[in-house]
Amino acid sequence: MGLDILQFLENKTILVTGATGFLAKIFVEKMLRIQPNVKKMYVLIRAVDTQAATQRLHEELIQKKLFDILRKEWAENFNSIVEKLSPVPGDVSCENLGVHDFDLRSEMWREIDIIISSAATTKFDERYDVALAVNAFGAMHVAEFAVRCVNIKMLLHVSTAYVCGNTTGIIQEKAVSTGETPNRSRNLDVNEEKLLVEELMNELREKNASEREITIALKNLGLQRARLHGWPNTYTLTKAIGEMMVQHHLKQDIPFAIMRPTIITSTYREPFAGWIEGFPPRTMDSIAIMFGRGRLKYFLGSLNTILDMIPADMVVNAMIVVMAVHANQPNSNKIYQVASSKKHPLTYSDLRDIVVSYFKDSPWINEDGKPVKVPKPRIMGSMASFHKHVRRYILLSKVLKVASSVFGGYFQGLHADLDKKVNTAVRMADLYGPYVFFNGVFDDTNMMALRATAFDNGVNSEGVFYFDPRCIDWEDYFKRTHLPGIVETFKRK
Repeated sequence: MGLDILQFLENKTILVTGATGFLAKIFVEKMLRIQPNVKKMYVLIRAVDTQAATQRLHEELIQKKLFDILRKEWAENFNSIVEKLSPVPGDVSCENLGVHDFDLRSEMWREIDIIISSAATTKFDERYDVALAVNAFGAMHVAEFAVRCVNIKMLLHVSTAYVCGNTTGIIQEKAVSTGETPNRSRNLDVNEEKLLVEELMNELREKNASEREITIALKNLGLQRARLHGWPNTYTLTKAIGEMMVQHHLKQDIPFAIMRPTIITSTYREPFAGWIEGFPPRTMDSIAIMFGRGRLKYFLGSLNTILDMIPADMVVNAMIVVMAVHANQPNSNKIYQVASSKKHPLTYSDLRDIVVSYFKDSPWINEDGKPVKVPKPRIMGSMASFHKHVRRYILLSKVLKVASSVFGGYFQGLHADLDKKVNTAVRMADLYGPYVFFNGVFDDTNMMALRATAFDNGVNSEGVFYFDPRCIDWEDYFKRTHLPGIVETFKRK
């Protein structure tokens, strides 16, 4: 018997957390476009009440350009279709997902068939208290909510492939065990991490620290704890804890799967090519933008590093197929790394050449209306070479600081401008360095098996639910789709 995904989705009630996030928006749009007869989609939105949640739903989802194809294809029925979206004011960092209305909560527990857990803060250096609350305890709250849903058929938790931390070599699609750390230096205890946050907060309050000082201290604590345990940043540490939480708090008889995308890029094809959202630009995009604007003459990283990227719509398609395959299948729990590095790798050298070629052919137009000329960037192949390079500018900044204290005016402006540039460069190198020197390849055996299962059941991987990255021509995709998309997004801000 064939796997009829559209039939499976018909009349289903789905809860989506993190519904205003980049990936979740694409998921919601695709679901409504391919199966307008879905029964209902509860979309959890951080808001004080239903009115505010409804406003955010319209402003941040329905009115977006992303929904233009849906608006066009279902013109006469568009309003009735989007009425399937039921905004729920709430917050995953709270028990019961912050849904305070008992009647609504009871209705959700009674009606929900599938939960898509995609709420997350994706800042690499997020405040540790915020990252723990959303990425770690938020995942736990979703699992606990799922247990209360009497008709639940599937929980899909969206994580990241980089929960592997600083692991090298072939990275398997295997679970993160509770307390396990990449460097295996010691066991990770989430309650201990929470206690450290509380102790730091108490110390800061006793000192009457400003909100800015509190934020800086909590960001530093997160990065410190992550690196102690072998993760490059607060985001990947707390997402790993989130996976541990889901597996620990979810009942064994509830089917679930964990999706681990790598670096998510703009849409490859649907609902149209090149849609992306988010500011400031993510990971490699910020480097491309700075280079195109003439503000970056060096690329930090190893030219042999494989940059594992995957378009957002392929991730969404894989999510939908996983939902259909795993629903009502207890003990079929799997982890899927949605990745390209093993079967269709793109090296840092390839990307550098593509970015340089793109901005030479389609130069950035500066504030004066003139095209920015870009040279071929020099490569700094190690963090040591970067720090050696930046030390000269730190020294110059100190000289300008002395000059500004004596002469003020012109020198003060020069010092402030250089100091800002140095701090930005150091911060970017600190946050993104682990990825441009990453020495791992993500195994996607489970994803390959999923594609085979889908194909054997009549699902065409080139059709509605395409998610095989081997079909991507990387140069064509970046030059015609992704780079124009991020340039347009940046210029709109």
